[in-house]
Amino acid sequence: MNLSRRSALRVGMGSLALATGAGCLSEPEQSNASGGYAAFFPLWDWARHVSGDAMEFENAVDTGQMGHGWEPPSDLQRDIASSRVFVYLDTEQFPWASEFAAEFERNYDTITLIDCMDGLENHLLPIETETDADADPASHDFDAAAVDIARMTLFEYRTGEEVGSWHEGHWHGGVPNVPVGDEVAITAVFEDDEGRVLPLGTDEQFQIAADFAGEASDALEIDSYGDHVVLAGSETAQARVAFELVADGETVWETSEEPPTVSVVEELEETTAPENADPHVWLDPVIAQDIVETIAEGLADADPDNADTYDANAAAYREELAAVDEKLHELTDAADRTVAVFAGHDSYRYLERRYGFELRTPAGISPDEVQSSDDISELIEVVEEHDIETILYDPFETQDPGEDVPTMVDVLLEETDATDSAPLTPLEGNTEEWDEAGYGWVEQMESVNIPSLKRALGAE
Repeated sequence: MNLSRRSALRVGMGSLALATGAGCLSEPEQSNASGGYAAFFPLWDWARHVSGDAMEFENAVDTGQMGHGWEPPSDLQRDIASSRVFVYLDTEQFPWASEFAAEFERNYDTITLIDCMDGLENHLLPIETETDADADPASHDFDAAAVDIARMTLFEYRTGEEVGSWHEGHWHGGVPNVPVGDEVAITAVFEDDEGRVLPLGTDEQFQIAADFAGEASDALEIDSYGDHVVLAGSETAQARVAFELVADGETVWETSEEPPTVSVVEELEETTAPENADPHVWLDPVIAQDIVETIAEGLADADPDNADTYDANAAAYREELAAVDEKLHELTDAADRTVAVFAGHDSYRYLERRYGFELRTPAGISPDEVQSSDDISELIEVVEEHDIETILYDPFETQDPGEDVPTMVDVLLEETDATDSAPLTPLEGNTEEWDEAGYGWVEQMESVNIPSLKRALGAE
């Protein structure tokens, strides 16, 4: 593991202070080191599934607490230094873990550091979300049968990055490569001959779709979700794909005369991670599969004798994560709406971008962000506009995760026609109740989040 320059620069005197607070770390009990530590709940749960009986893992964050914004006790650094493995995320939202890792990297050669952000550059979302892909549609009564498209611009759905455009019968750019075993989501902005942007989405007059232009390919699967299409690759191949504009179930415009070529490749070239990337990668079951593989590779480096065990355990667990991915796709396919209200901080963007729904929130990615009266008024309007009945909330943003709901929920239930609320866990921790029930990442997602999202999106 190579620590990033950003992480190394960030530690400075902070690491010295941490080391001092934890006591002298110059001679940790590493000769008999066994087991490992993970920085917070999802990493701990994944590490224990991968390690099985070969290595025992401890969660640095106690049950009932969230990993985001958590401060470590004074003796934790020494305890981790005396273990074999430390699994963490190298992000600015978990500074204590990055600082610990930097200290271990400098001074210890018997502890293996597994940075679960490693290799995720192509998946990361920037915190700033407003892009040209979010162009507001024109206030115009379009005649679908007579609409004349002058320009179509394609954007990578998760990042909002422009990837190609069609104008005057010609393409500029195209569709990004699709990696084997993964997918690429594409959205578009359609403009008519007067430069007006068409409304696009499952609840709008128009939808975007795509299909093979010519011979279909078994190596590429195409699914359309109203405001975006998803291209999933299973083996290397090339296929020509036509993009379509649909209204009332009928194709009213398409690029079949100039279809771009889509290439399914073994893997994407590594890109530079966006600055201030959204750290909530652990919520995405597809990204989670990559992280689990990273953990297995790290454990094999630390304990080569059990490498086959780690590889087999990781493969089995990735199948469980893939099943969660499938259930989320089924949920959104059956949903009556694509918008829900979440009374908490904006931590679900990876899920929103992958599965094509939107959670309106009163706050940004930080759980400490102050909510204003304007924020509340906007959520009230969203509830009324979309006839939302169930308000979602973060159980970890209450005094008692098993009993209480945030004040915001009570306000929305009083001021709107919404009738109930449901918890949506950010999977940063585990409650006492869930811990006693044996909930891990998969169980929280399947027993808490998926049922709550079904209620909120009308997919029951």
